Amino acid sequence: MNAVLNADRPWLKSYSPGVPADIDPGQYASLVQLMEESFQKYAARPAYSFMGKEVSYGQTDSLSRALAAYLQGLGLAKGDRVAIMMPNCPQYPVAVAAILRAGFVIVNVNPLYTPRELEHQLKDSGSKAIVIIENFANTLQQCIANTPVKHVVLAAMGDLLGMVKGGIVNYVVRNVKKMVPAYNLPGAVKFNDAIAKGTRGTLKKPEIKSDDVAVLQYTGGTTGVSKGAVLLHRNIIANLLQSEAFNQPVMDKVPANEQPTSVCALPLYHIFAFTVGMMLSMRVGGKLILIPNPRDLPAVLKTLSKETFHSFPAVNTLFNGLANHPDFNTVNWKNLKVSLGGGMAVQGAVAKLWLDKTGCAICEGYGLSETSPSASCNPTTSTEFTGTIGVPLPNTYFKLLDDDGNEVPMGTPGEIAIKGPQVMAGYWQRPDETAKVMTPDGFFKTGDIGTVDEKGFYKIVDRKKDMVLVSGFNVYPNEVEDVVAKLEGVMECAVVGVADEKTGEAVKLVVVKKDQGLTEEKIREYCKANLTGYKQPKVIEFRTDLPKTPVGKILRRELRDKK
Repeated sequence: MNAVLNADRPWLKSYSPGVPADIDPGQYASLVQLMEESFQKYAARPAYSFMGKEVSYGQTDSLSRALAAYLQGLGLAKGDRVAIMMPNCPQYPVAVAAILRAGFVIVNVNPLYTPRELEHQLKDSGSKAIVIIENFANTLQQCIANTPVKHVVLAAMGDLLGMVKGGIVNYVVRNVKKMVPAYNLPGAVKFNDAIAKGTRGTLKKPEIKSDDVAVLQYTGGTTGVSKGAVLLHRNIIANLLQSEAFNQPVMDKVPANEQPTSVCALPLYHIFAFTVGMMLSMRVGGKLILIPNPRDLPAVLKTLSKETFHSFPAVNTLFNGLANHPDFNTVNWKNLKVSLGGGMAVQGAVAKLWLDKTGCAICEGYGLSETSPSASCNPTTSTEFTGTIGVPLPNTYFKLLDDDGNEVPMGTPGEIAIKGPQVMAGYWQRPDETAKVMTPDGFFKTGDIGTVDEKGFYKIVDRKKDMVLVSGFNVYPNEVEDVVAKLEGVMECAVVGVADEKTGEAVKLVVVKKDQGLTEEKIREYCKANLTGYKQPKVIEFRTDLPKTPVGKILRRELRDKK
């Protein structure tokens, strides 16, 4: 019978030994059930490590129960939206658990948003309350009057670090580093005061079903206005169980006397960190090392030098930055069992350097906010970089479609479409936008163009809109970037299309040098040797850095806008 079932999933034979074709997403009725199981089972274990202080599962349980009772006491109704706008700190997972336990919906907000972007998201989601760190209170002050937000819980960086250390951290953040611009938010309640008040109240346990909305995850808005992907409890449960099953063959190698530990350097508002970092760690009773600012590489390395860790989800730019940092060897990388690359394409040169330096291959995966996020991944037992996004996860189906929605023949690029229990319920209050991306048979159209080989490994050749059309020939920026990244002296690079009188569009290459010996002439010679004529960059520009999102994705759009 399995042969019949698996005929349309050729990739199953490429799975690591022991990884199942399917998991049971119905084993939990809600994320609350999953979290409460872990709170009891692992009460004495550390759940989070932050600035040298650990917060246990038991503490997370009592803190989140108190905050949930406080939020219910505000008169919010089941299903109301509550926003979170904080960097990686223990208050974030406490707020997540509280909002869900109270029966509300999480709205993850990028803490670096401008007032305009924040206003859009709070209005669009209909958020009635927000848990925000004081560093960004000034941003909220500028737009709160135009939003439905009536309740503000105001956190400070040192809230959960204890009286003495917390006081020192808050003093430094406010007065030395000057990271808290002046703000005025009348009626805002401090995080620890909300906890204290909630401790005196009682949490009324709402009935939460698997089809209830858990998270509104706003997509970057690269295709126009930012939209909220509606992720149900069962979507996120399915995805963390899929990821757990896929990682099992290597995570099983963690010694029995060591707590499985993950580095959380990606921001928790990003769905990759939210599901594969925080929620998966919660499920396995792991410890999560919270990194508040992944751009501060010396601080990241200093934190990691004091920890034993086994799993490191990151993006190409972070792997690259760390591997090239002079302090890299102050960290013991020997315990690392899995390095998960996501969010953007991992470049071959970066993967090679990472493997050389850590002995742990980057295992590239793929997903989107709309898929909670993980949809495919390379087998975690891989010892080499494949340059693909791997194979679909358990319970997941991929197909490649042409512009008319028909499947393309093997070897032909097509738009990747995904079906599985992790696929969103739709876009928040946008049935028209939902209809554009969902097929009648339940596949989500990603907007990414891919190919597949006979073993079921998929490769992204690019996004529809990032493609550069040179004299009628398609140039995929990822391909050119991957080639140029291998040239000695290149730290980072990005490719965009620019208008050209002769060819319609031309290839523009932006490079960040590793050393001053790299010249435009050297790059041109190298490209000539490695790329066919129409793929070679016509314009080459040197910069000291590339514009990136807080997650580390390169903003091609900004490079395109500047001639």
